Amino acid sequence: MFGLLINDKEVKEMEYLIKREMDEILFDLRDDRIDHIVKRSMEERYKVLFTLFRRVASPHDCLKYMRRGKKDRKKG
Repeated sequence: MFGLLINDKEVKEMEYLIKREMDEILFDLRDDRIDHIVKRSMEERYKVLFTLFRRVASPHDCLKYMRRGKKDRKKG
C-alpha cells in the first residue's frame, strides 16, 4: 500500500484529468467502428480510472460516471 499527500489544488487537477480520460473512453465505447476486443481493454482501463476517481471525487460526481450495465454500454 502506498500513501500520497496532495493538496486541494492537486486533487482538483487529478479529478479533472481522470474525468477527461473517462469521458474520452465513454465516447469511444459508443463508436461501432472500434473492435470489441479493443473495447474490452477500454472497459478495463475505465474501471481502473473509476477506482482512482472514487478516491478523490465526491459521491455525487462518482454517480455521474458509474456504469450500470449493458444499457450504459450500448447507449453510453
